[in-house]
Parts: sequence; C-alpha cells; structure tokens
Amino acid sequence: MNNKNRFSDFLKPLMPFIAAAYGVALIYLTALPIDGNETGIGGEMLSWLLSLAAIGLTLVIVGRVEPKLFPPARQFPLKRPAWRVFLGLLLIAPLWLVIEGYVVYGLTSLAYAVQMEPLNYSTSELREDLLAGVHAVLLAPVLEELCFRQMAISPFRRRGAQIVACVVMAVLFGMPHVRNSPGAFLAAMAYGLVFILSRNIWYGVALHAGHNLWVTLFALYCCLGLGDIQMARTPVIYLLDVKAIVGSVVLAVVGLLLIFKKR
Repeated sequence: MNNKNRFSDFLKPLMPFIAAAYGVALIYLTALPIDGNETGIGGEMLSWLLSLAAIGLTLVIVGRVEPKLFPPARQFPLKRPAWRVFLGLLLIAPLWLVIEGYVVYGLTSLAYAVQMEPLNYSTSELREDLLAGVHAVLLAPVLEELCFRQMAISPFRRRGAQIVACVVMAVLFGMPHVRNSPGAFLAAMAYGLVFILSRNIWYGVALHAGHNLWVTLFALYCCLGLGDIQMARTPVIYLLDVKAIVGSVVLAVVGLLLIFKKR
C-alpha cells in the first residue's frame, strides 16, 4: 500500500505532462488517415473510427484507472450533463470566439502589424471544411478534453493545484497549435476553468465543440455572402462583422438564460 502511495505521489506532479504527451500521440495517430492534400470521405471515416477507439480507451483510463491511482479524481466523475447547461454553453461559444479573436488580435498587434484579409472559401474548400467539421465538432473536443483536462487536472485535490495544472496544460495545449498558440492557450484556460468549476468534463466539451462548430458555420456564412469576416492566418484570428457579433451576443444571452434558469 505504501509503495502504491509513493508511486502515486511521484506520478501526480507529472500528470499534466503525461496527459499532454498521451493526447498529442492520440491526435497524431487519429490524424494519419487525413494527413494529405486529398483524402476524401474514406480517409475521414477512418480517422473518425480511430478517434472513437481513442475516446473509448481514454474513457477507461480516466473512469477506472485514474481514480484508483489518484483518489481525488473521484471528485470529477464522468456523469451525464444537464442538457440546459450543455445547450447554453453551445450558444455562448460564438461570443467566446469573438472575445478570443479580439484578445489575440490586440496582444499580437503589440508585437507586430497583423495582416487581416477577408475570409474567402471556394466551393471545394467549403466542402472539405464541412467534412472535417464533423470530426472537429463531434469527436476532437471529446478526445482533447478527456486527455488535456480530465486526465491532467483531476488527480489534484486542492483548487489551487488544479488551477496550476490548468495553466500548465494550457501552455502544453498551445504548443502543438503552432499557427494559433495564443488562441489555443486562451481556449484551454476557458475549458479548464469550466471543468474545474463544474466538475463535469462534458461542459468543457460543449464549449470546445461549440467553438469549432461556429468556426465552421461562420465559414458557411461568408461563403453564402451573408457577411464579411476578417481573418489572419498566423496566428489564426477571426474578427467578425457587426451582424455576426450582434447575433453572437443574442445567442449568448439565450445561453445564459438556459444555464441559470430555475428548474
């Protein structure tokens, strides 16, 4: 028993780094079938199947293995989310995308002039993005939140240690996102804090999935000629037009009403 406790005590401070390495390895493996210019539906479907297998494996690790090694992980059970809160976070996500874009734009502008250009999509590019969006909305957020938040943060008992783990993981999460490290760091902090405060990983998944969903929908918004969104490619920044910002605020208000509505 003492040997087990010593092993757990040794392993706990390393969990953010172990979880990050594990998560990056799984993301790399699941992306192999689409690591090319023209993969088509076959490559996408194989990537989806690999992602489902990776999610299943990770659920076993965080649901069964981790609580045995780290008893504090039991305070973050894999329980079903309240549908109102889940839906509310999906509706708040576009406003988060607006905030993230302007914060990253402002910080980046302090270092150099950011080159913004209209977001343009050809029909073929939009088709590819919509196909990839299935993975980005339904599968990637689940896998990434389980690895980078649940696995990394849940071993810690105290709130202060959880927040430190959240910051470390946000830095590690941003590093693989070479073209969008600032935005990925801010997003990871938001998802991690939602997880810590709610003690439910599915709410972080909702915000993460909503972020990816609205990026895809805003691409469709531009392609249909409904509005104009400015984009920078390094780092990746989206600056929405007034119509999209107003719509995001309205959706966020509805989302907040759903979250805080009394049963």
